[in-house]
Amino acid sequence: MGASFRNTSQILELAGCDLLTISPELLAELQASHEPVSPKLRVADAKLASVERLNLNQASFGKLLTENTMASEKLHEGIAAFCADIEKLEALLIR
Repeated sequence: MGASFRNTSQILELAGCDLLTISPELLAELQASHEPVSPKLRVADAKLASVERLNLNQASFGKLLTENTMASEKLHEGIAAFCADIEKLEALLIR
């Protein structure tokens, strides 16, 4: 999950990704850095990769998610954290 970056090296490992959510603190570190950035993710490389395509519908995706305990737990954690943050934001806006 992009929003959970802990340091700039994690972000740099995804160089080439179209959209990332980066905290203001880490963004400031990246802007101040003079470290060279080389793309890690390239469309051309992805097209050459031999990756089995999964044709999923909602039921088959749900089955795979249920079978993967870590994925299920992390998804639940992420949703719970976003819900808690929404409640905090709403409380700030109501003041």
